[in-house]
Amino acid sequence: MTREELRSLWLNRAVAARVARDPVRVLAHARKNLDRFSEVHAGSTTQHWLDRWRDVLDQGPEIVMEMLTSATPDAAELRQNSPFPGVLPERERRDVLDSFSRYWKRTEA
Repeated sequence: MTREELRSLWLNRAVAARVARDPVRVLAHARKNLDRFSEVHAGSTTQHWLDRWRDVLDQGPEIVMEMLTSATPDAAELRQNSPFPGVLPERERRDVLDSFSRYWKRTEA
């Protein structure tokens, strides 16, 4: 797994924790983002990934959390077009990124 993929996985694990705490609100937020992104990316290759996310969201919070936390190549590809921007408050997002950066420096030194 590349540094960027692992960094994304860390962020998405934090998003998964938010799904676990408030699935209705977080999934509604993701659907709203998907609707907006679909307007922007209609007819593009990105639309394929947005449609896949819509299918995942339709399967409920358990499957969503699996995709957000899975290390499989398919899940990593899916996360590249995430409908979850804005779910994490900026402070929490920054804390996760800082924590990842410290971890990466220790393990790659």
